[in-house]
Amino acid sequence: MSTVTAAQAAYVVAALLFILSLAGLSQHRTSRSGVVWGIAGMVVALAATIGLASESITVTGLALIVVATAVGAGIGLWRARVVEMTGMPELIAIMHSLVGLAAAFVGWNGYLDVDAELSGSLLGIHHAEVFIGVFIGAVTFTGSVVAYLKLSARIDSRPLTLPGKHVLNVGALVAFAGLTVAFVARPNIGLLIAVTVIALALGAHLVASIGGGDMPVVVSMLNSYSGWAAAASGFLLSNNLLIVTGALVGSSGAYLSYIMCKAMNRSFISVIAGGFGTPAAAADEGEQGEHREISAEETAELLRDASSVIITPGYGMAVAQAQYPVAELARKLRERGVEVRFGIHPVAGRLPGHMNVLLAEANVPYDIVLEMDEINDDFAATSVVLVIGANDTVNPAATDNPASPIAGMPVLHVWEAADVVVFKRSMAAGYAGVQNPLFFRENSQMLFGDAKQRVEDILRALDSLDAPVPEMAGSSR
Repeated sequence: MSTVTAAQAAYVVAALLFILSLAGLSQHRTSRSGVVWGIAGMVVALAATIGLASESITVTGLALIVVATAVGAGIGLWRARVVEMTGMPELIAIMHSLVGLAAAFVGWNGYLDVDAELSGSLLGIHHAEVFIGVFIGAVTFTGSVVAYLKLSARIDSRPLTLPGKHVLNVGALVAFAGLTVAFVARPNIGLLIAVTVIALALGAHLVASIGGGDMPVVVSMLNSYSGWAAAASGFLLSNNLLIVTGALVGSSGAYLSYIMCKAMNRSFISVIAGGFGTPAAAADEGEQGEHREISAEETAELLRDASSVIITPGYGMAVAQAQYPVAELARKLRERGVEVRFGIHPVAGRLPGHMNVLLAEANVPYDIVLEMDEINDDFAATSVVLVIGANDTVNPAATDNPASPIAGMPVLHVWEAADVVVFKRSMAAGYAGVQNPLFFRENSQMLFGDAKQRVEDILRALDSLDAPVPEMAGSSR
């Protein structure tokens, strides 16, 4: 069997492993095996690529490939070990940027090093692949960098609203289409530079125009963009595995983004075009009444007397790393006979599935972790709801205020419970910059401070409530 045939067979195996990985990652119980399948697929793909390259490059070139692979693997392992769960969204965003940058470089290389055997229509197709690959890669690169800056709070999460922003976006797309036709007809480096600059500017503007409330969708969409960028590189490099893998990532990312937009009652096209994110009205930005505070001890008494409790986590739980004491609180309450469940909003946190991963990490049973559609009808019959670090996903303005920037977004109806305890550091608005009327409702009380510390305080208070009362000295027996 020739090296080329062996490599192609290995690519088929790797593609199947990637498909198995996606299937495994779709369920909590099989997610670990999904990761293993993905790692195995990438090992097979890398080994096959290096083996294939060894026949046509020098020993020095092969050594450079091995060194680059080792350096990349080392950086990846290091970042995976040190990154906090709260930093995962921005880490993924910056990884997407590298995929886009690589695709842009592959496109440029395809222009500078054209196969001498290409001619006629095949040469025109090649030049179209170059132009489209550079455009997608450059858009993905700058878009992902801006997403990283927003998610890591290095720039403001509020949307950039330039005059005529939609005209700018459409103009960039029209220019891209026109330049593509011109480049295929008469390739030259000036046109390639022009489309690179336009794509870099468009990627940055698209993501900068999207508000914080839609950033989970943006991360998912950038994942899709990176997949299509990889597929474009596959066409240029005549690499079937890269085409298949890129298509898998691109299509799955786009479908996930569509599902999330549907869950948020958002237009898919509007979100990716920067159509959502208008700042809240001035009336929404101030406090809308007087809030009431509650102590950890009083919260413990509420929970002791409760028959049912729903916990709705958000990004604040991730920041405080409170998932472990929250899991312990759920365990203790269940031991007391209290029905405890978790309500997860589709876009809670900064990443799809963010809260699910945190709770699984803390060994919370899968069967008590429910999605919004599964639990929303149960809040009215619930004794106590603990809102731990969530804000926009529990905001009643989405259903009550048509003028709100998040109007129409499906949210968890926590306010329907008998009592609501909101864990927050302050009365500040959420990531979308919208004030939450929940904080001022009669059945809501605020428990301020670090979420992890407050939950630990509640655990101690519960233990003290359960402790036997010592007998008075001299009492009769």
